[in-house]
Amino acid sequence: MEEEIAKLAADVAALQAGASGTNTALAETYYYLTIPLMILIHVGFLAYEMGASRTKNVLASSIKNILAFAFLVPAFYLIGFWVYWAFPTGLSMSTGPLEISGAEYAAYFLPWSEGMGPNFADSATGVFWGAFTLFAATTASIMSGAVIERIKVIGFIILAIILGTFAWVFAAAWGWHADGWLVTEFGYHDFGAAGVVHMVAGFFALGVLINLGPRIGKFTNGTSNHIAGHSMPLTLIGLMLIIAGFWGFLMACAIFPGEAWSWSSAQFGTIYGTPVTLSALTFNILMGFAGGIIGAWVVTRDPFWMMSGALGGIISCAAGLDLWWPPMAFAIGFAGACMMPASARFFEKLGIDDAVGAVTVHGTLGAWGVIAVGLFATGYPALFGDAGVAVTSLTGQLVGLVVMFACGFVPGYLVSLVLKVFGLLRVPEHAEIDGLDITKVPAVAYPEGISSSNNA
Repeated sequence: MEEEIAKLAADVAALQAGASGTNTALAETYYYLTIPLMILIHVGFLAYEMGASRTKNVLASSIKNILAFAFLVPAFYLIGFWVYWAFPTGLSMSTGPLEISGAEYAAYFLPWSEGMGPNFADSATGVFWGAFTLFAATTASIMSGAVIERIKVIGFIILAIILGTFAWVFAAAWGWHADGWLVTEFGYHDFGAAGVVHMVAGFFALGVLINLGPRIGKFTNGTSNHIAGHSMPLTLIGLMLIIAGFWGFLMACAIFPGEAWSWSSAQFGTIYGTPVTLSALTFNILMGFAGGIIGAWVVTRDPFWMMSGALGGIISCAAGLDLWWPPMAFAIGFAGACMMPASARFFEKLGIDDAVGAVTVHGTLGAWGVIAVGLFATGYPALFGDAGVAVTSLTGQLVGLVVMFACGFVPGYLVSLVLKVFGLLRVPEHAEIDGLDITKVPAVAYPEGISSSNNA
């Protein structure tokens, strides 16, 4: 009998070990698959921005988008991922009371550490880093569209690295980390990064646009002139690809059950350890998507704003994507899309030339998404744990909103101002008039010819 019991115990242990190994492999595969899906975001931004550019600037727009992606990969490896783990409760690098708050984790993510290499005992760190790297690259792509047709490549790359390696990473450490001070002290909740990614990137772009200035011909005699891109179909396809990529983006916001970074062995969780399900993501992404399209259609009838509304609808309900009853996600997405034209007109009245509406879609609607959690999900526990943890509130969400705005706008404005002073921000007037493809790119976008009547 004892031998049978011992054999049974050994069989159970073997099954448990096998199940654990299977779960680990599934988790690693899950995050690994989010990466190519998120790369579709950049395929989409590439198409979107080329379509929104005039024919004389198509390749110049594509070059800066490709370079932003490429530069952010090593930058996030060398600096960004460590910053996320190092500073959830503050900025200081001193010792003592103001020591690096995440020191016990941060050492593991230094670029020369064992954890940041091909360690056979750890297949997941690189995959998790890859997902975060794609979040960083997304922030740069959000900014990229707003500044097309007049920014210098070197200035843009510097701005992209600052945004993707520092600005949004500090916001994420504070509001998208279980130890982040916005979460532990104010109950800030932002599951799908409406504030952490979209607000920061959108208002970083606003700071840059103030110093960059409008395209030649955008504003004349106090009126705003529409400067059409050369291919609306390409722009619409790009927007749809961005939305397809956002499935990977939002998948990567969920914590796979049973892994070392998961707070529960039985279910998916958020970055805060609170529960979420794949059903919640599926219901609410699609409902926000639909609400955004319909809302934009109701107020504009414009296909550009309708597809922007699809993205805006998802962003609007992203912060509470794990919380909403699906009709609520639809309503929040619908409301956000209805705000877009008014927001775009507001920024135009301020003299801001945002070529693709990035400040509105990502900044304004990211802010709406953060506020919506405070309005409709007050009292939800901000963290997994015992009674006494912080809960969501309108006050906490508003504090988070101010922080996210500052993390984006302040560095965007200051860094672009320095670049402007040193002549690294904007191309010369003659290059902008002639076209950046002609003056800066050793290739031709349409060698067989295409109408260029909208190049002025």
